Amino acid sequence: GTANLTCRVDQNDNTSLQWSNPAQQTLYFDDKKALRDNRIELVRASWHELSISVSDVSLSDEGQYTCSLFTMPVKTSKAFLTVLGVPEKPQITGFTSPVMEGERMQLTCKTSGSKPAADIRWFKNDKEVKDVKYLKEEDATRKTFTVSSTLDFLADRSDDGAVVSCRVDHESLNSTPQIAMQVLEIHYTPLVKIISSNSWPEEGQSIILTCESKGKPVPEPVLWTKDGGELPDPERMVVNGRVLSISFLNKTDNGTYRCEAKNPIGRNSTEYVLIVHDVLSTLLPTTVIPSLTTATVTTNVALTASTTTSATATSIRDPNALAGQTGPDHALIGGIVAVVVFVTLCSIILLGRYLARHKGTYLTNEAKGAEDAPDADTAIINAEGSQVNAEEKKEYFI
Repeated sequence: GTANLTCRVDQNDNTSLQWSNPAQQTLYFDDKKALRDNRIELVRASWHELSISVSDVSLSDEGQYTCSLFTMPVKTSKAFLTVLGVPEKPQITGFTSPVMEGERMQLTCKTSGSKPAADIRWFKNDKEVKDVKYLKEEDATRKTFTVSSTLDFLADRSDDGAVVSCRVDHESLNSTPQIAMQVLEIHYTPLVKIISSNSWPEEGQSIILTCESKGKPVPEPVLWTKDGGELPDPERMVVNGRVLSISFLNKTDNGTYRCEAKNPIGRNSTEYVLIVHDVLSTLLPTTVIPSLTTATVTTNVALTASTTTSATATSIRDPNALAGQTGPDHALIGGIVAVVVFVTLCSIILLGRYLARHKGTYLTNEAKGAEDAPDADTAIINAEGSQVNAEEKKEYFI
């Protein structure tokens, strides 16, 4: 930088002005240059003002400068020149690429030559990191400082690709801080995730399982297995890179599918449980037709010593029938018809049996009196009479 030194006198009766440095060396006496230093130049010289400039100011130029007015006695005025030490560009050390996940990292940012001591701040992806160590030391000249700061943390996969920056703030930088940056490279085992294309797989459908694996270095092609073994049906279960496609699903496809990915750092896997559901039947809209009253009649007839008749009638009322309306009782009518039919059958059977017995008696009597009777009726009458006579001719033995 450049320092400007100006000495003004309100009232001067042609008296000389002089500038001298901290070592009491005369720089300018009026407009005459006294010290051979190309950095020192005359800006303005008059009876009322003496101004000079010092370019490329260094720390050795710092100190007390004196302006003298040679009167009797000599009058003086002093100005202290403060020189700021500009910090050097910072450097980040301690990073060895690559870093394995879980390892401890110590990054150190260091800058020298600042006066007063510079301030160091750490950032990770533009977010300031507060928990750091700060160290300040004086340089050999005892005029400037060397400042260092250490960032200590455990490497994580989320830090891969992160930009760590060290920023040096100092009043000599005119609000333009010096920054050093370091891009982190973290190696880690694969992170595996399975994404399904069908949340409710049914029989006959297809499903696509995508195995997403992220790691550094990039994982090798993934390995698909089912229930701890190879895929049982390669024709329907097709692997294309990280994608497993299963067509025409059925119940035999149920099971646990595992996707495994590995890289030089390690391996990792995840599982997906496939459950194939039955096909859901679609219920079509139907029209409900009101049903008529239905009667069911059951008749059991047994021709034994005792006759049993059973009639059961079931009546179903139309749910759509209006209240207060009643129709014919078909169950009652059916029961009556069944009883009539049963009685008729019984009558026919009894009549048949009677006629059969009567016909047998007639034929027997006819046979007994047929020899002497001129016709059948006379024969029957003779047979009956002979039967009576026979009863009268019974003998009793004592």
